[in-house]
Amino acid sequence: MSHASLSKKEFQALSDFRYQLRRFIRWSEQLTRHAGVTNLQYLLMLHIKGQSGRDWATITELAERLQAHHHGVVALVTRCERLGFVERHPGREDRREVEIHLTANGEKLVTRLARQHRDELLRLQGIFAVPHTAQLRPDHAGP
Repeated sequence: MSHASLSKKEFQALSDFRYQLRRFIRWSEQLTRHAGVTNLQYLLMLHIKGQSGRDWATITELAERLQAHHHGVVALVTRCERLGFVERHPGREDRREVEIHLTANGEKLVTRLARQHRDELLRLQGIFAVPHTAQLRPDHAGP
């Protein structure tokens, strides 16, 4: 690992990226709150709907996607279940596993919110970008 100082250009690129990311997340939080759910509830439903190859997910898969602890995801699923957005089913292959499925209400809500998120990302195209490699290379002229 290099202990070389970062250049001003690198600090600016990292700062700009984090600023853009935070603005999008804040916009998303306001949108989901206006829809009557938390951002985590939306993300849970998004990750269920976006699961590759099937329309359900396990708690372990959701914990990984949310970067959260297993017990926290169980509590989040319980809250979403009480709100009528998801339901639990016994695992098809392993009965110890629990499949988390969207309900019709959850499906409708996540589709509406995902469409709005997609449209916002398309609007931000060219503004919201990961810094280019050249922006993250240290200046050889010094810090």
